[in-house]
Amino acid sequence: MKDVIFTIQENTRIAPSTYRMVLEGDTAEIQRPGQFVNIRLDGFFLRRPISVCDCEGTLLTIIYKTVGKGTAAMAEMESGFKLSLLTGLGNGYDTQASGDTPLLVGGGAGVPPMYLLAKKLREEGKQVTVILGFNAKEEIFFEEEFRSLGCEVIVTTVDGSYGVKGFVTDGFPEAYSYVYTCGPEPMLKAVYQKAKDGQFSFEERMGCGFGACMGCSCRTITGYKRICKDGPILRKGEILWED
Repeated sequence: MKDVIFTIQENTRIAPSTYRMVLEGDTAEIQRPGQFVNIRLDGFFLRRPISVCDCEGTLLTIIYKTVGKGTAAMAEMESGFKLSLLTGLGNGYDTQASGDTPLLVGGGAGVPPMYLLAKKLREEGKQVTVILGFNAKEEIFFEEEFRSLGCEVIVTTVDGSYGVKGFVTDGFPEAYSYVYTCGPEPMLKAVYQKAKDGQFSFEERMGCGFGACMGCSCRTITGYKRICKDGPILRKGEILWED
């Protein structure tokens, strides 16, 4: 973990309530797809955890939704603004388990970390299929960015306004080697029931973001794990769902 000052290079709205922010700074601690950063915002007590969408050289890309006052304040920030980020948080995805034809499943705010993962898997020569799940056509983002990596892309919308009508599980192909996923818990539970094996990234409210407060603990077959420190990614076989 490292506390780094980043400078905003771009902050653009890409869908309703959804923004793409590109920052420049020391990215050395960001080493695996699926990691996240924790952003300090002036006037707010807790930092905001945001997953890493892309990292190349000194440039870091995050995608965030405006869901409260903190992220609403982020949406107003302009190029040149400086932010303090804790970097290198979370365990990240293990690509060694992927097999030759991995399936990546992202729902809404769970889409961004799939992008850096897809880049790495494509660099490893894997044939990648990506399912992007949204409520409606106007919420879709990054479809073409995934296609530009050479991924097969399947988009699902709950209202049927674009792509496959239904949830991400309605878009599952018949054949794939392994599943990587990120999204809200109801989606993760549905993917868990459908997937043969895989890695699941959990979205939890966090206090510190690095394991000190124990506020984001969840139960697994080996006891309680901290989503921020021991996760956010858990393997299918260790997950115990709460009733």
